[in-house]
Amino acid sequence: MKLTAKRFRIRRPEFPPAPAEAKADAGLFDNHDDGFGSGNFPTANPANLSSPAEVASDESMDKIRHEGLTGRQLRMARKLAQKHGLPATSDFDAVRLLRAAGVDPFQRTSMLDLVTAGGKPIQPDESRALAKLPAGDGVQLPQTIKPIQVPSTQARAEVNHVADIMKIQQDLAKRRRRKSMLLMMRLAFFVLLPTIVTGWYYYMVATPLYATKTEFVIQQAQNPAAGAGGLGGLLQGSPLATSQDSIAVQGYLQSREAMLRLDGDHQFREHYSDASIDVIQRLEPGATLEAAYKVYQRNFQISYDPTEGLIKMEVIATTPEKSVEFAQALIGYAEGQVDQLTQRLREDQMQGALEGFKDAESKMLVSQRNVVELQEKFKVVSSEVEVSLITAQIGQLESLLSQDRLSLQQMKSNARPNAARMDPLERRIGALESEIGQLRAKLTEGAEGGESLPQVQSELLVAQADVQTRQLMLAQAIQSMETARADANRQTRYLSLSVKPIPPDEATYPRAFESTLVAALIFCGIYLMISMTAAILREQVSA
Repeated sequence: MKLTAKRFRIRRPEFPPAPAEAKADAGLFDNHDDGFGSGNFPTANPANLSSPAEVASDESMDKIRHEGLTGRQLRMARKLAQKHGLPATSDFDAVRLLRAAGVDPFQRTSMLDLVTAGGKPIQPDESRALAKLPAGDGVQLPQTIKPIQVPSTQARAEVNHVADIMKIQQDLAKRRRRKSMLLMMRLAFFVLLPTIVTGWYYYMVATPLYATKTEFVIQQAQNPAAGAGGLGGLLQGSPLATSQDSIAVQGYLQSREAMLRLDGDHQFREHYSDASIDVIQRLEPGATLEAAYKVYQRNFQISYDPTEGLIKMEVIATTPEKSVEFAQALIGYAEGQVDQLTQRLREDQMQGALEGFKDAESKMLVSQRNVVELQEKFKVVSSEVEVSLITAQIGQLESLLSQDRLSLQQMKSNARPNAARMDPLERRIGALESEIGQLRAKLTEGAEGGESLPQVQSELLVAQADVQTRQLMLAQAIQSMETARADANRQTRYLSLSVKPIPPDEATYPRAFESTLVAALIFCGIYLMISMTAAILREQVSA
């Protein structure tokens, strides 16, 4: 990995002084000891004597070492020396040669020329300076930096840091690939494999089943003359009026009683225990009642729609004919159940009204018979008539008595009254008074020690009032019986088929593609829930 100036931004240090200034300060940094002692080296001349040019180069090299240049600056100087073809033996030598050639190795334009491929050629003044240099062999020597001459460890630390980052990235990539492989293996084992098995069952093993759909509604007999203005009239004819009966019929068709009745009439268990049905959908021959009821619930789907009042039924069997047979049998059971639901209510209403009518009729007959007996006993048709007759007789006798008394008073007013005419008149007046007294005694005391007319009248009035009361009660009983009959007729329910059972010509189940897709979604959901639960538990345990 190349370390360029764009990647690592390091503050550029101040440029070292020019060669003229360096010569002025040579006395301050003049050090003839190069740090290697007095040892002999193979490259030294035999006399161990250095030429003035070599001594000057060594002094400039020592000054450059003491400038404190960074490793990045030294590398840039070496690359720039290689670009200009200078025979530098080290990084410090490259700096010396470039400065001797009049090229500033740390100038920004020089760095851009270094980075850009195919940089500008050396200017004429530079070429003249290079012409004064001794000709070399043109070989670019590699960097020869002694351990003591390493200016800084920053570049090495940066290289090590980049290497660590690359190693971490490689490790993360390996872990990511390993986790991806494990995830694919888990998905294949927990989702793909069960889905393939499920699809194989639905496409290859499952027994084809035929479904017959039926819809019917429970309706109520309408009686426009009864309750037309009340709440019953508002709900009459709507699905709410028969919702309770529809729910009751739905519950009955889904009950164990209906299953047992269907088994007894049409061999329900025998049909679903056939050996041609696959093992998963087959009912064992000696299965329990609960196992048979589970098969019944799976193959007989009955639902109620409260918005429309429809009962929808779907019967599933191995043959179209058998499914239609089961559907028609259940419709017959539903009709019987509807009649049974309303029959008891109608019978109770009619029975109570009929009993009340009979009781009122019998009591009225008894009261009438009592009146007749009283009339026969007292030989009186009506006490009121008798009283009116006696009162009329007394009134007539009283008027005659008054006339006779006036006539007698006239006769007595004469000086010589006629005795022959007065005696009959007096006798007549006495007879009238006697008759009036008897009639009055008949009204108060009765005849010959019997009951008086007021007593007879009171008994007859009580009996007649009882008769009138019984007549009113009988009329009310008749009205109640008619009302009960109308209510019973209104409570009548009947079942009306809206969709008749028709045998299908193709198998309805299994729906292989839809069932396989649903199974795949279910397995994915189960895997996700288990994975999330395991991740949460792992996080809680690690925390």
